[in-house]
Amino acid sequence: MGLIQWATDPWGLSVPIHIAWFLIWVALIAGIAFLIGHVVYVRYFAKPRQFTADPPTPSETEIPERVARHSIAARTFHWIMAASMLVLLFTAFLPKAGVQFDWVTYHWIAGTVLTASILFHVFHASFWLDFGSIWPDRIDMKDAWHRTRAFFGRPAPLPRRFAKYPLENKLYHGAIMIVGTAVIATGICMMFRIRTIFFTRDPYLLSDMTWGTIYVLHGLAGVGLIALIIVHIYFGVRPEKQPITKSMIFGWMSREFYLDEHDPARWIVSRQQASRTPVASRSED
Repeated sequence: MGLIQWATDPWGLSVPIHIAWFLIWVALIAGIAFLIGHVVYVRYFAKPRQFTADPPTPSETEIPERVARHSIAARTFHWIMAASMLVLLFTAFLPKAGVQFDWVTYHWIAGTVLTASILFHVFHASFWLDFGSIWPDRIDMKDAWHRTRAFFGRPAPLPRRFAKYPLENKLYHGAIMIVGTAVIATGICMMFRIRTIFFTRDPYLLSDMTWGTIYVLHGLAGVGLIALIIVHIYFGVRPEKQPITKSMIFGWMSREFYLDEHDPARWIVSRQQASRTPVASRSED
């Protein structure tokens, strides 16, 4: 029941070769347990969400009826990344569940697509989007502390409305970035052990111990993605989150949802901006 599978190399040394495959089920159960726990919390314990006093609201002549949120480039990246991640998970773990097929080629192709899409996103976000909008700021952390105090019945000021991305979105982005980077970095190394169009196969490039460590890290990141994707899909289909999900399809959200959930002082939009790009924001992701 160890977390790592071990083998003995030709010199009699124990080396890691992969994670224990029961961790797939651990990740699945953890993801499903989170969903059930959240549903119970929302149904029986959550209080109506309250924010601090409304900020000065821009007039309707200043806020477009459709508030641009995601450019077509950002949306295309998101769905390509999502598809490639799902292909990676299915091709990696279905054979371990007894579904046998020639999965290696599909796996490294999906990994290549994922890597290319993320490199594009880093470049695109760095030069065309508001790169800082996805990272937690001092207001996020202060409001998180206030919400935590209120949850435990302690006196605390009401939090402000969100910027473009709520703190939970920012934290999820950080988690998926760490896990995704681990998957890509270890996956690129592992491509040297198979035949691809990119590298000459060389299974002796690294020591057995190093290869084993890479495989373990790749597997841990893979099972981590299982839980993260389950959580992501769950929140994407929740009724209160559907306007955000639809914005990743159509590029915009309604003026009403924007004013209910977001602080116009923290996420500034204008009718002039919308007139340049009717359903997609050019300034932020």
